[in-house]
Amino acid sequence: MSVQGTIAEKNAAYASSFTQGGLPLPPSKHLTIVTCMDARIEPAGQLGIDLGEAHIIRNAGGSAKEALRSVVISQRLLGTREIALFHHTDCGMLTFTTEQLKGIVKESAPGDAAVATEVDKLDFLEFPDIEESVKDDVKFLQDHPLVLEETKITGWTYDVHTGKITQVA
Repeated sequence: MSVQGTIAEKNAAYASSFTQGGLPLPPSKHLTIVTCMDARIEPAGQLGIDLGEAHIIRNAGGSAKEALRSVVISQRLLGTREIALFHHTDCGMLTFTTEQLKGIVKESAPGDAAVATEVDKLDFLEFPDIEESVKDDVKFLQDHPLVLEETKITGWTYDVHTGKITQVA
């Protein structure tokens, strides 16, 4: 059985004791967290955030650029006023360049013009240094006209080996 085959069973167990269906839509801490999709990261538990307290936006590398659409929705429609951005040690985004990944995708579908055209449109937003990437993403959010000026924005690293966070920006 595939992992997907167990999803409904696991959800039934979860739903059988679920009691928080009445939480309001806006997050109670007015906080947005932007972080990586890495399976070793569990932002709510690692940061002591309970259900309903924060929006958690996840993507490869925890990219602020890729998260912008969700940040705007979070702020303008749901009242968040703080953003905590997290990148992490041992991140996969340190292991390739956009051009390398484009080549891998194209090689997996030789002669497929549609694949080549679509992958050429992508910037995978990789980075060579974790702390610098945090600083760059914080600056991107601070300078972006769609992010509310009064927003408190902080940048952090998370160590996947120790579980500890460190503020960078």
